[in-house]
Amino acid sequence: MKKMKKPLSRSRIIARIKFAVALFFTVLFICFSLFASYLAPYDPLETHYDHMLEAPSSRFIFGTDQLGRDIYSRILYGGKTSLLIAFAVTGIVSFIGILIGTAAGYMGGVFDSLLMRFCDTLMAFPGSIFTIALVSFIGTGVTNMILAMCLTSWTGFARTSRSLVLSIKNNVYIEQAKMGGASDWKILMVYIIPNVLPALLVNIFQSIGSKLLTISGLSLLGLGSPPPTPEWGFMLSEGKNFMYQASWMLTFPGLIILINVVIFNFLSDSIQDLMNPKESVW
Repeated sequence: MKKMKKPLSRSRIIARIKFAVALFFTVLFICFSLFASYLAPYDPLETHYDHMLEAPSSRFIFGTDQLGRDIYSRILYGGKTSLLIAFAVTGIVSFIGILIGTAAGYMGGVFDSLLMRFCDTLMAFPGSIFTIALVSFIGTGVTNMILAMCLTSWTGFARTSRSLVLSIKNNVYIEQAKMGGASDWKILMVYIIPNVLPALLVNIFQSIGSKLLTISGLSLLGLGSPPPTPEWGFMLSEGKNFMYQASWMLTFPGLIILINVVIFNFLSDSIQDLMNPKESVW
């Protein structure tokens, strides 16, 4: 006789709904960016000098900028740049941070102490200011911006992953793997990292939102993507000079950045609720 499945609790059902909604909107915005060439009504660099600073209308639904370029098309194409950089930086820093943090937590001793003191030194400086200083020193551009953000952002993942490793490194299955002759590298890759990665997904998706804000801030200061590349932060930089004359140049790129940051934070929270449904406040 088959056992009846235990019905899902209310908190777990809510957690799954939150995750599904957050994932839907995340995929939706990513698809808008990936298929921008099919969805954009105009080329993002195409100028319409007879429609400069035109307010939103049926032809230009988000209006035009100071060169008559369609803001809606530039926002769609800008998603490719902004989201690609955010995903690239998050992927790099999470890989480096998790690898270093798990190795430090597992090895312990002097290796752990040296790495954590180095992390403490980097974390003593405000992350955004440190990134701005590095970009100013090594030069502007997408490559240098990614490099600067990677050099300053991996420490949080290292700290978190180290603390997670310390909580599981003495578990029975780790001891059994050692007794079975498994190498330290195999234990890290097969037994430790797969067990700490689900808890780190919350930090990873939350980091994407924070990276979007950092990228936009750097571009707003003129330290990001070079013109005329469509990028959300650079569009804000252009729009600030026309904030009273053409407020839509600031409003729409700013709203898109805000919505994306909220979505990634919501996805992060939904993953947290999915793993710990009893802690859900819904």
